[in-house]
Amino acid sequence: MRADKLTTTIRQEGPRSAVLIAILLVTIVVTGFHLTAMELKSVYAATGVLTATTNAMSGSIREGRKLSAKKRSVQTASGRISYMEQGTGPVALFVHGVLLNGHLWRHQLEDLSDIRRNIAVDLLAHGDTEIAPDQDVSVTSNAKMLKEFLDALHIDQVDLVGNDSGGGISQIFAATYPERVRSLTLTDCDAHDNWPPEAFKPFLAMAANGGLRGTLDAMLADKSVYRSPQALGPAYEHPERLSDESIETYLRPLVRTEQRTRDLQRFLAAFDNKHTLAVEARLKTLKAPTLIVWGTDDVYFDVKWSHWLANNIPGTRRRLEFKGARIFFPEERWKEFDKELRAHWQAALNEAR
Repeated sequence: MRADKLTTTIRQEGPRSAVLIAILLVTIVVTGFHLTAMELKSVYAATGVLTATTNAMSGSIREGRKLSAKKRSVQTASGRISYMEQGTGPVALFVHGVLLNGHLWRHQLEDLSDIRRNIAVDLLAHGDTEIAPDQDVSVTSNAKMLKEFLDALHIDQVDLVGNDSGGGISQIFAATYPERVRSLTLTDCDAHDNWPPEAFKPFLAMAANGGLRGTLDAMLADKSVYRSPQALGPAYEHPERLSDESIETYLRPLVRTEQRTRDLQRFLAAFDNKHTLAVEARLKTLKAPTLIVWGTDDVYFDVKWSHWLANNIPGTRRRLEFKGARIFFPEERWKEFDKELRAHWQAALNEAR
């Protein structure tokens, strides 16, 4: 049987193709039946074997169970930076905000792994990132760390995505290193002189008065405290749906040692709008294609700040609102958000051609 006839037969057989390919391979081994490389490729393509093999080798399996995110770390001048990585393709860099870590982006890492090498970093003073006791942990230093991080991984450009204080850090990074940004996506975040936001100031005052460790311990001991209106509840549209495991993942690293808690305290104490104001002139020249997505029910960052960003970043292509969403909607409304990311990234690539 010639390869063209065999290929036609396999395509017609559908589910039985796996059996046919197995018979073919046995026949080749036992009888010496010969097919050229191009003919074998044709047969493999008909059964999907070649595609599955290629994808498996590249680490991007499109059929069956996807590979899980890998936890890694890399040494930089700012410390040993922890991050999660999943997928292949152009790099997308996700930046979380205060109290959280790369776990915020777990849905994006998996769902978008077919089109991007997704990297979710742990900021200085957060997650599993390790730093020296005297390391500057301000938001500007975090933006500098992102540059060092990309250099260490030999990554030239990224699709940058930021949320909360991570969105402010992303603005500083994009304004300072515009050549490293393929596209920018900002979700509810600090902007202009709204850093820190008014609704977060009581938490900062509590931390400044020495109550941070006790508050973190209380939220870990009783996860309902984390979800309460007095703590992080207002950050979620449905705080009751956030698992105990996720709360543990976010907060446990912050109390692992006394030094880690002190590092977070220093991060909070360094909140100041001088950091965003310092780069504002450069932000107003940013040409990178920018998407701004905002929740309409955010007590920390009013929708007006999405308009401010859209009006002041010349690269803005779209600004849209998620009705009723709150600050951590990338975690809660990830399917809706990921759809917008896919469209934005594709549009940016098309624009660059």
